[in-house]
Formats: sequence, structure tokens, C-alpha cells
Amino acid sequence: MLIQSHIVDLETPTGTMRTYVHRPAGEGRFPAILFYSEIFQQTGPIERAARFLAGHGYAVLVPEVFHELNPIGTVLAYDDAGRDKGNADKAAKDVQGYDSDNRAMIEWVQSQPWFNGNIGAAGFCIGGHLAFRAALQPEVKATACFYATDLHTQIIPSKPGQHSMERLADIKGELLMIWGKQDNHIPTAGRVQVYQQLTDAGLSFTWHEFNGQHAFMRDEGERYDPQLAAIGYQLALQLFGNTL
Repeated sequence: MLIQSHIVDLETPTGTMRTYVHRPAGEGRFPAILFYSEIFQQTGPIERAARFLAGHGYAVLVPEVFHELNPIGTVLAYDDAGRDKGNADKAAKDVQGYDSDNRAMIEWVQSQPWFNGNIGAAGFCIGGHLAFRAALQPEVKATACFYATDLHTQIIPSKPGQHSMERLADIKGELLMIWGKQDNHIPTAGRVQVYQQLTDAGLSFTWHEFNGQHAFMRDEGERYDPQLAAIGYQLALQLFGNTL
């Protein structure tokens, strides 16, 4: 499908959130995917990933995940300074801010004439965690989490009972969890912990571990694995095709 892209600035309780919308250019009604970036916000690789999904028939919304902490339009570089700034923003933003961000996007997309009523979520790195967080919203029917960081830690600020893994009962949709075995951000023990908690909660999920490093989906840098990326996209599109 040919696609179109535009920007909407959504009001949230914590300020204006720029959101990039990529969707099919033709007439019709389409499912929406809330798509969450790495700590660097909408970089070139994230925009290309969003446009790739849009080309398969989805309206893809990419929010600026740290909109409260940066000027509108901020994109961090894939370097030490960008990583340090992104990690500082991650440590500064309260987890409830992501919940209100999700509500703002869901309410906006529900008002659009091209929306077909079905919502999914996806994301890479911290975006994988934020996609998981979006799955707490009752409207989200399917979620693809790629190497989701900090599900097994308390790094993202949250009050007791508000950590994402403490609210598994709120997840009603299907999950796709994709990991790299050589990912030094998410050790084996952390993956085992997450798997066991999802299993104990009786959630509907599929689980895939590949011989890949952190960010193996990112089509920039030496950790990119095109073959694994193709498999990852295929799995996500299968999930969304079956549910949305």
C-alpha cells in the first residue's frame, strides 16, 4: 500500500505530545497500532519501521515518549550523549505518564473516520516495555514487544502496585514477546522471570528467543540482523492480521 504521514499534537495531562501518524493513503478504515520508539524517540530507523507496518494496512501512531522532558520534535542521536540523555529521561518520567499518553492516543484515534475500531501496540527496547504498558488499556487487542527492557527491574519510576508486571490482570489481549539471547540489557534470568510471571497469570502470549543482540531490529548500526528483523516483522504482522 502507498502511505501518507502527518503530525498531530495531542494534549495530555503532562503536556503536549507530538505524535507522528503513518497510514495507508487510500480510502478505507484501518486498525491502529500504537508504536513506541527506543529512548531516542522517532529516529530514522523508527520512522522506517512505522512506515513499513503502515504499508501493510495499519494506521501507526508514534508518540514522542519523553515529550514532557524535551522540546517538541526532539530526536536523540545514537551516540553516548543521546544514550545518556534518553536514559536520564527514562529515569525521570513517572510510569503513570505513559498511561495518560496512551489514553490520549486511543481517544484521538477513536475519533478518526479512517479508524476501524481495532487497536494494537508494538515497540522496540523501552518501546517494547511501553507497548506492554499499552496492553493494560482494555482497547488494546494485540501487542508485539521487541526486547522489552526493564520489565524485570524497577528502573522506570513507579509507585507500589503500578509496575507493569504488577498489573498483569489488566491485560486482556494477546502478547508477542521477542528477545535476543545475546542482549546484555535483558539477561537470561530476567527473561525467565518475565516468562514465569506471564505464565502464572494465564495470559495469552507467544514467546520467541533468537540469537541476536539488543536492537537487532534497528536497521542502522552493527547489531542489525536483517534476517532476524524479517522474521520479527513477519511474526508481528501475523499477530496483527489475526487479531485486528
